[in-house]
Amino acid sequence: MTTSGRIFLIACLLALLAFAALACEPATGEHQPTDDGAYGDDSLVVDDGQPMAGGDATVFDRSASAFSHPAPNLTDESLALHERGRQLFNQVFSADSDAVFFGLGPMFNNTACVNCHAHNGRGMPTFDEDEGHSQALMKVAVPEDFGGVPDKPGGPLPVPGIGTQIQDHAIDGFVPDAKLTLAYHSRQVVYADGSTVELMRPDVTITPIAIDEFPEETMTSYRQGPPMHGLGLLEAIPTETIIAWSDPDDVDGDGISGKVNYQFSLDGEDLLIGRFGHKNSNPTLFQQTANAYAFDIGIGNQFFLDPMGNNDEIGEEEIELVAFFLATIGVPARTNLDDPKVIRGEDLFDDIGCVKCHISTVTTGEHPIAELSHQKIHPYTDLLLHDMGEGLANTKREFNAGGAEWRTPPLWGIGVTHTVLPDSGFLHDGRARTIEEAIMWHKGEALHSRELFRNMPKEDRDALLAFLNSL
Repeated sequence: MTTSGRIFLIACLLALLAFAALACEPATGEHQPTDDGAYGDDSLVVDDGQPMAGGDATVFDRSASAFSHPAPNLTDESLALHERGRQLFNQVFSADSDAVFFGLGPMFNNTACVNCHAHNGRGMPTFDEDEGHSQALMKVAVPEDFGGVPDKPGGPLPVPGIGTQIQDHAIDGFVPDAKLTLAYHSRQVVYADGSTVELMRPDVTITPIAIDEFPEETMTSYRQGPPMHGLGLLEAIPTETIIAWSDPDDVDGDGISGKVNYQFSLDGEDLLIGRFGHKNSNPTLFQQTANAYAFDIGIGNQFFLDPMGNNDEIGEEEIELVAFFLATIGVPARTNLDDPKVIRGEDLFDDIGCVKCHISTVTTGEHPIAELSHQKIHPYTDLLLHDMGEGLANTKREFNAGGAEWRTPPLWGIGVTHTVLPDSGFLHDGRARTIEEAIMWHKGEALHSRELFRNMPKEDRDALLAFLNSL
């Protein structure tokens, strides 16, 4: 279905729910007050002195439920759609033919969307044989001269017998692609004042199961899921704004050369800019969702086949509902804005050039979900690809993205990451246990800013970290 067709589908769903929503009691779910009273009607009273991180989609909750609320500006009809999408997002798929949600696998990484995004947060660095599902995953490909046909025009070439993603679990009667084992290697980085920080580099061992061996030329990319809040607002940032931010040839000479990643639309008719995934490999939430169902859970659909070539295990309407849910999750408001340490840290964030990639403020354009349109938001991202240096590089290209190039992750909500999921990590593979470690992994285009941070006195480093934790 074309983009205009999906817009029409959303409009139809809203219309069908309009009268029903008025007659319904408030739905139970994540938008209800928490047991400890941390979130309720009083939490949604707007404080005029508080920057609205997500515009009217901002929620005032920095508890463990911070990422689990719908945008508070949703209409009753939209809230009903959000709730239906949330239920599908939480649904566990089964290989049992009698199950309501049948179709798991036969090879897969996990059994439900929520299992990789608990509390709508980040994935965890786990390849878990005992639990029967994994939260982390390994993307793979072979070079162009190896031969083969990409899943999508311009996309990575699949590894013969495997595809472009290792699925490390399988239902009865089938075998997984491979066993994945994660280990870490540590090193110390020294600040100018003599203090140190330990950095951990992940190392994934691939033991083939479904094939005898992986080609020597196999390119790999280890990743885990990003948080889910504010995605619809990112989708609503005008394309022309993102393109205007790009400077692939560094014409202005500031050392920052962010570039756009382009992919074809699902119907193959339009070339769109990527916004989602660690390398901006999907242009819309709908496409990201359809892709994840097929590759992460083995749920084939008309847009992406499962490993057995099935294309009818989930329908377009269900994918649209999950995408709607993802688009309408609220963004937690900032905190401690009057704290002198936080104010000092924000100035330092600007002074050392972090804001060149982590752009603080933008206004959204038109979006099929009206509540996301024309919102002044503070995501701290340019949604562009940047070279982050060899330390963060992998060997796999993805459309226009090289191995060392990654999307600038939004920083809104980063300060409650460990409140939502205490053991979650930062960066594309979760290697950084703290925000400080994540900064110290920055090289490539960010090396200058990283070195300015490394040479700061501890008081200034702490102030900058205090600012980031206020987001």
